[in-house]
Amino acid sequence: MGTKDQWYENATFYAIDVEAFADGNGDGVGDLRGLTERLDYLESIGVDCVWLLPFYPSPNRDNGYDVSDYYGVGAEYGTLGDFVEFVREADRRGIRVIVDLVVNHTSDQHPWFRAARSDPDSKYRDYYIWREDLPENPDPHRGPVFPGEEDAVWSYDEEAEAFYYHRFYHYQPDLNVANDDVREEIRKIMGFWLQLGVSGFRVDAATLMIDNKGGLESTRLDDPHGVLRDMRHFVERRGDDAILFAEADDAPEHLGEYFGTTTGRRPDEAEAREELGESDEMNVLLNFLLDAYLVLALAEEKAEPIREVLDLLPPRPAGGQWANFLRNYDELNVGRLPQDDQQTVFEAFAPDEGMRIYGRGIRRRLAPMLDGDGDRIRLAYSLLFSLPGTPLVVYGDEIGMGDDLNLPGRTAVRTPMQWSADRNGGFSTADPEDLVRPVVSDGEFGYESVNVADQRGDPDSLLQWFSRLNRLRGECPEIATGDWAVFDTDDPAVFAHRMVSDHGRVAAVHNLGDDDATATLELDGEPTRLFGEAEFERVESEDKTDKDVSQKDKDTSKNDIGGYGNDKEGSDGWRFEMGRYGFCWVRLG
Repeated sequence: MGTKDQWYENATFYAIDVEAFADGNGDGVGDLRGLTERLDYLESIGVDCVWLLPFYPSPNRDNGYDVSDYYGVGAEYGTLGDFVEFVREADRRGIRVIVDLVVNHTSDQHPWFRAARSDPDSKYRDYYIWREDLPENPDPHRGPVFPGEEDAVWSYDEEAEAFYYHRFYHYQPDLNVANDDVREEIRKIMGFWLQLGVSGFRVDAATLMIDNKGGLESTRLDDPHGVLRDMRHFVERRGDDAILFAEADDAPEHLGEYFGTTTGRRPDEAEAREELGESDEMNVLLNFLLDAYLVLALAEEKAEPIREVLDLLPPRPAGGQWANFLRNYDELNVGRLPQDDQQTVFEAFAPDEGMRIYGRGIRRRLAPMLDGDGDRIRLAYSLLFSLPGTPLVVYGDEIGMGDDLNLPGRTAVRTPMQWSADRNGGFSTADPEDLVRPVVSDGEFGYESVNVADQRGDPDSLLQWFSRLNRLRGECPEIATGDWAVFDTDDPAVFAHRMVSDHGRVAAVHNLGDDDATATLELDGEPTRLFGEAEFERVESEDKTDKDVSQKDKDTSKNDIGGYGNDKEGSDGWRFEMGRYGFCWVRLG
């Protein structure tokens, strides 16, 4: 099965928390009207698709992920009419919109749960998962998602006189997706928003949604991934070229299953796509594994973690894509790293205990993690945008926004967008005490120092640089969908790789270290600079030191792209000289 237009394969996704982006009516809360007024900005930086975090009616105890009505807009954000206008105006600018589909659980204030708790004979009782007593031997692998904030996954409801299941907070009871009626409700929800013009859904907690919840027979799915396939079938029938964009944070050996394919690593990704066929579940997977290893590479200033994670990831089937990111709007989760590596990341980027959360994550934005070092921030984004997949950025990261560690939990990275040096950073005309959250106002990341207006007028700003990078990447489809190979280099701080497709060949070299670095690469074609300031020159054959691909890759024929990965005949040696955190992208002639 294939989405008619695979637009998502080479798109830049931009995540927006509506309440923190732009206030259009001056009440201190971001809204759809304010968001619509800022669409020209999104167009100017090359955003292809906006991902809206939940804006539905909600008690808002978990940033909107406790939904009480799937068919509306929270009154503080506007109306359905405002939403339709936003989608229409975005489409006029060539920007698509996807919305969060939060159907692993609901709010405990949702009418379904209210009916379920009040009447054991209600059909809604079976929408949720109940038991009369606590399990004697709870499954340690199905513990609370938020350790330290929730102690258990079963909570007692006085009205229902029974325990209900929740992997998230106690006010977010899990839906029983094994119930046919629940799956029909999910289809109705998707159909409603597709009718309003969205281009798909970011499927929240996809891994947990299809789990055998509570280990009960009543929640066991005969074919867990069949739920995701059914969702994909429905979206393609009803939404033309709409997509499913999944939060699937699972072990590497299982990730490929969410594309709808087998999981084994193939010796060649192009061959793998031919063998695996087309993706028939999720179109796009958030690449949590790459994120953790990429941050480890930045912490160690070494390339090896990037090489390692690219080998861990399953190949993409036709129509499947990774969404690569450095930071999202949650904690930076390093839980998939070995314990020693987790500690390395914490010591580098979260040295204070207050910067950490849940024992596995960091509650900081990228710019302060990297000490506001412009060279290092640019290196990180250049690396991200050059890796196989498509990029995801969170509002404000394009200007280097900071965080507010005085705010609780993950809210620290969800402060209002900083538009200008005016009051409240241009986010709202309301009194500061009426803002949904305070704007970062102090220090080097305060809104007077970091804002859109100032950076728009500065050709050397991070914003202007980011816009150029994003536009360039859109002109290099081989990065998004091509086959890749990694060069061996003598310097452990240098990561070099190339991407090949029918569109052409691109190579990129990145120095992750704080010292100058040199790498000599054998390139099949003369390089022409695309991006970056590293110097490069041709060298004589005897000076070539860095082989085309690792010995491991040669032995297994892994990523022997375009038929020339192991064939050095006709290759030229090129020496790249980079300053601290330097990089360069080149097109091969």
